[in-house]
Amino acid sequence: MFRPECAATGCTLLLRPADVSGHFVPLFRLSDDLIFPPVALAEPDGLLAIGGDLALPRLLLAYSSGLFPWFNEGDPPLWWSPDPRCIFEPGRMRVSRSLAKTLRQKRFQITVDAAFDAVIDACARVRLENGEGTWLNPELMTAFRALHRQGYAHSVECWADGALAGGIYGLGLGRCFFGESMFHYQRDASKVALHALLELALVGGFELVDCQVANPHLLSLGARQISRQEFLARLRRGGVEASAQPLAAVLPAGHCSSSSSVSGT
Repeated sequence: MFRPECAATGCTLLLRPADVSGHFVPLFRLSDDLIFPPVALAEPDGLLAIGGDLALPRLLLAYSSGLFPWFNEGDPPLWWSPDPRCIFEPGRMRVSRSLAKTLRQKRFQITVDAAFDAVIDACARVRLENGEGTWLNPELMTAFRALHRQGYAHSVECWADGALAGGIYGLGLGRCFFGESMFHYQRDASKVALHALLELALVGGFELVDCQVANPHLLSLGARQISRQEFLARLRRGGVEASAQPLAAVLPAGHCSSSSSVSGT
């Protein structure tokens, strides 16, 4: 049951229950060492490892390696690299007639990094208020606030009459953006924020905008799925190398037609 590859990972190999084919599924328990097993060892559902912490170097190493944390509050971190992976191509969003009308009306103002804390708080609160539950627990929110202060995490805000109407946040590394969550208080506000993000990514020469796992809503907006292998290759093409200190991305605020104006802090 022991794979030769495991000796070099610095992690402990565990075995999940057998899948429908009768095969045991590998799972790695992380040590205190800042290391992850190769993502190629993850099963198609993406779960690769358990444990570790949410310290900034580990988070940066995870995202730059094609992994992300996804776990319930009170549980140890779980680290995922699904196959396939869901992404948006920069500048390519499927715009419905109603959304096109909203964009033409220029009802919203877009800003970048003007209210990161408010956006991440709203992403968690709105889901809870809708009875959906959330993986965005206080520990992860604290970590992303720290990543924002370090220049890695960014938000795109959508405003109406001076009030926050929607937004999206995520992590920017190299020329790739790793979207985490979005919310809206007003109709179409999160879609306008996403549209703005994809335009900014296009202007900035980004390789892709990651959205992790597909769902009908994302696919309806133009997201598509690619293999894990292609995703990792495109990260490298986008200047993202596996590192605890990867190059931070910069969103080019001031170049967007999703609203009447775009500004950054």
